[in-house]
Amino acid sequence: MTKSLGVTTRYIVAILITLLIFFPVYWMLVTALKSPHELRLAVPTFWPEKLMWQNFFQAFNTIPFWRFASNTLIQTVGIIFLQINIGLMAAYAFAKGTFPGREKLFILVLAALIVPDQVTFVPVYVMMSKLGWINTFYALIIPHAASAYGIFLLRQTFKSINNDVIEAAKVDGANRVQILYRILTPMAFPTVITLLVISFIHSWNSYFWPLVMTNSNQMRVLTVGIAMMRDSIAGNEALNFHLLMAASVVVILPIVLVFIFAQKYIVAAMANSTFK
Repeated sequence: MTKSLGVTTRYIVAILITLLIFFPVYWMLVTALKSPHELRLAVPTFWPEKLMWQNFFQAFNTIPFWRFASNTLIQTVGIIFLQINIGLMAAYAFAKGTFPGREKLFILVLAALIVPDQVTFVPVYVMMSKLGWINTFYALIIPHAASAYGIFLLRQTFKSINNDVIEAAKVDGANRVQILYRILTPMAFPTVITLLVISFIHSWNSYFWPLVMTNSNQMRVLTVGIAMMRDSIAGNEALNFHLLMAASVVVILPIVLVFIFAQKYIVAAMANSTFK
């Protein structure tokens, strides 16, 4: 009886916490579907009187939405591609390679985890400016081409793989590139997917870096576009808040979809991860 009560209590607490966390997302969605009149009601409604799907199309026309979306997609795909490939190669070297100073160099990689972007922003900005990369995709992508956390995560996974697998591949004539991409990467696939999701969320939600590295609408991304929309309705929030929420829903939708499809791989990576 006591055990059953404890299980029931845990379920109730878990449901309450889930509802508490999900409620802001739910409120954003229903706000995006409300009319301006309904937003001004003294008593807020928890479901729209009429679903205003046209709010999304109106939000698309408020800013150069599709241009910003394409810029965001290019930036995100570029960062993901570089972070995963550089992470795989660096992790392979740190986990299975033998060279002088390997552990000391890895400590330097770990040290990068505690350094925020704002600390390195000025020297990197000066570097981008001298290269003439301001307001280009190079400035949006190249400074984030390597992820210290991604290298650490993949290294721990590679270290858990038995060296006999690599030795057998070498006997069969496989070179290092083949060993990395044809043997180790499939074995570490859940971790690779986890890194992909983390990189996607960070890149898609990036605001500070695109804001300072771009200065024209041709290169702006969605996060900056929403901030521009917010500034444009300053003083008239009650009349246009539904448009801001509609744009926000569209921005977070790809993140939700990616997480849903990759959830089982993330769980597998967390279950199999070993930190040696």
